Amino acid sequence: MNVMIDLCVVPLGVGVSVSPYVAECQRIIKASGLSHQMHAYGTNIEGEWDAVFATVKECHEAVHGMGAPRITTSIRVGTRVDREQTIADKVQSVYEKLDAAD
Repeated sequence: MNVMIDLCVVPLGVGVSVSPYVAECQRIIKASGLSHQMHAYGTNIEGEWDAVFATVKECHEAVHGMGAPRITTSIRVGTRVDREQTIADKVQSVYEKLDAAD
């Protein structure tokens, strides 16, 4: 089953700046080959369920490996079985409605 998630991994106990940990997760996500889009407070990822959640696990393992004693992660998960839809499709649909209203 395909899934789309919004992932926000936050290491705790590592100080104020978390950008090195975010960068490591981005490297992992990119290496996974999954379609993804980083934004200011997380990353949208889409793909096969097991591959997406294996990537989330790999991010956790890497962030712990970098010395973070704790991690809190927020994940919003969406699945759809009536048709295929990508992250880009969802965003484009909103832009089309905005353009139609102008």
